[in-house]
Amino acid sequence: MSRRLLFVDHVGELGGAELSLLDIVDHFNGQCRVVLFQDGPFKDRLIERGADVLVMEAQDAFLEVSRESSAWSDVLAMPELAKLAWRLARRAKHFDVIYANSQKAMLISAMAGMMARRPVIWHLRDILSDEHFSANHLRIARVVANKFVSFVIANSEATRNAFVSCGGRPDLVRVVYNGIDAAPFDAISNLDVQSLCDELGLNNTKLVGIFGRLSRWKGQHVLLQAMSSLPDLHALIVGGALFKDDHIYDDKLRSLAREMGVESRVHFLGFRHDVPALMKLVDIVVHASISSEPFGRVIVEGMLAGTPVIASAAGGAMEIVDSGRNGLLVPPGDSASLQKAIQLILSSRTQAENMAQEGGRDARVLFNRENMVTSIREIVESVCSNTGRL
Repeated sequence: MSRRLLFVDHVGELGGAELSLLDIVDHFNGQCRVVLFQDGPFKDRLIERGADVLVMEAQDAFLEVSRESSAWSDVLAMPELAKLAWRLARRAKHFDVIYANSQKAMLISAMAGMMARRPVIWHLRDILSDEHFSANHLRIARVVANKFVSFVIANSEATRNAFVSCGGRPDLVRVVYNGIDAAPFDAISNLDVQSLCDELGLNNTKLVGIFGRLSRWKGQHVLLQAMSSLPDLHALIVGGALFKDDHIYDDKLRSLAREMGVESRVHFLGFRHDVPALMKLVDIVVHASISSEPFGRVIVEGMLAGTPVIASAAGGAMEIVDSGRNGLLVPPGDSASLQKAIQLILSSRTQAENMAQEGGRDARVLFNRENMVTSIREIVESVCSNTGRL
């Protein structure tokens, strides 16, 4: 039986959670609507794929609540949260289940679910720990999820374990790994890669790439520090700043490159739409997060590109990378270990090729879209059936 889903996300920008939701929505098109609380590129990408999208603009009082926010800021956000929940509940009555794709979306969806008497699924894509969230926000997430969410989908065992450790009900949660489409990577030819290399002026250059939002916890500075002892190495930094703190970090990152004397070898490319080609172009894809990553999408993407991957040994990355077989793991924030790992891959073509081949196979078997969507369909059906509603 086809179930009607109301997907909910609070952001308009494109991050890993949103890219994953794009793939999910693709498989439910015709059965769903996507509600966003902010306009932006995410809406445009959804519309390009034929999705039914509604933007319910939220006020800054709600959107700007963060780990650093005071309790008073949380109080000021409550009227906006209630208003959004009421508006969402009116639309939810035409759907079988509300599917929240972020923590803020979950809070609104839980309230709307009560009003509309609809079950709520929360796709949890964050490590719920004091490293990322305030004690108050952790408490709110735990209480609301335990009482008002029908099911929690965790994108890794690390995410699941953090949810349970902070008091989340173990019976609510199941791990479903992100599934990533291999087709965009398989479509890139050697000629495409060479053309891109010519465009960037990087022929005959040893090259690493780090992909993702510019943010301190993503660890781009760790790569710059590692480069200081690798004089022939160039780096592509692909991604841009989204939030205020990210823009500050962007400026500091460029200053660091100048201070360390690597500015001429670091290429800030900003946000790009040719990530598969860029990942095929580089000799190594580096994931350098200094905090636990909930999943590690760029790691799987690097594997799909057929490129050796080095990742930080924390969080979901440790469920993707079997160090020495399909990639390498290094301690988070350890630039000396990252430098050695880069040198190892660049100095051993045979080992690099073997790791890339193993990574490509693992990515296609363990992290494919079909597995992800099949599991989500099973969960949706189970949740809807348990409510007694048809």
